[in-house]
Amino acid sequence: MPQEFSHRVVVLVDDGSNPFELGVATELFGLRRPELERPWYDFALCTPVPEVAMHLGMFTLSGVGGLDVAETADTLIVPNRPDPLREPSPEVLAAVRRAADRGARLVSFCTGAFTLAFAGVLDGRRATTHWRWADDFVSRFPAVALEPDVLFVEDGGVLTAAGSAAALDLGLHLIHRDHGAEVVNAVSRRLVFTGHRDGGQRQFITRPVPEVPDTSLAPLLTWALARLDRPLTVADLATQAATSPATLHRRFRAELGTTPLAWLTTERVTLACRLIERGELRLDRVAEASGFGTAANLRLQLRRHTGLSPSAYRRRFGPAA
Repeated sequence: MPQEFSHRVVVLVDDGSNPFELGVATELFGLRRPELERPWYDFALCTPVPEVAMHLGMFTLSGVGGLDVAETADTLIVPNRPDPLREPSPEVLAAVRRAADRGARLVSFCTGAFTLAFAGVLDGRRATTHWRWADDFVSRFPAVALEPDVLFVEDGGVLTAAGSAAALDLGLHLIHRDHGAEVVNAVSRRLVFTGHRDGGQRQFITRPVPEVPDTSLAPLLTWALARLDRPLTVADLATQAATSPATLHRRFRAELGTTPLAWLTTERVTLACRLIERGELRLDRVAEASGFGTAANLRLQLRRHTGLSPSAYRRRFGPAA
């Protein structure tokens, strides 16, 4: 039987919110997922006033709950705001602070980080926001450790995404946190979306002029995924691609927004998570099959990428759960 899961996600929709980001939250957390054969999120919207004008007045949102709905959130999402330097209403800030005080998970998309910062819940934490507003954010909130060139940041129970597309990456990251690798990959496939990108990847990439005609990395990635149990190195990948390690590094940055080593490690962790979720009990076997070599290295990488030890991951996502 699937593990019981009861988690309420509430999106606080304020004046000028971006419909795309509202759609991302709805798609990820609000739609039923019967094919997953497990309980999904309890999803709701709330607004500070009965009618909220969406971005550029495209349409008006009405007929949803008021800020009292935010009091029931296990995860409270604050979407983008078109005028981030204007302080939100006292009622909105109070709702965010109350959510923080009771230990709810706080999430912002794009310039929603300004709302969290105005509420004071980012002080002393790492965070990110859209690169266009990074300088203004640093000037206005010096107590926040802004990381301006990454997709999303997780600091404790507060998570911030850089922009509209990065909101999708962060949402998938949350599903991975809550449900494991097998489920988040199923959701990604349902969305016809490539495996979610790691938060440390850059928001935008300057594409270098390639030294050789640049073809897709897809054949190389397929080749590597079939050999994750082997001691692959970046040099091995470069040899298979018939290029130099430096050129391969540039191609990975340009096409995937990450490095060859970071991509390889992420895929190994994903494979290790799948093996644990499917019931493999022997850590040495998981480490061997995923290419980490030793149980000690597996423990290190799994904790670094998921925040859980292998035993804790098994208790949370393994078949017995």
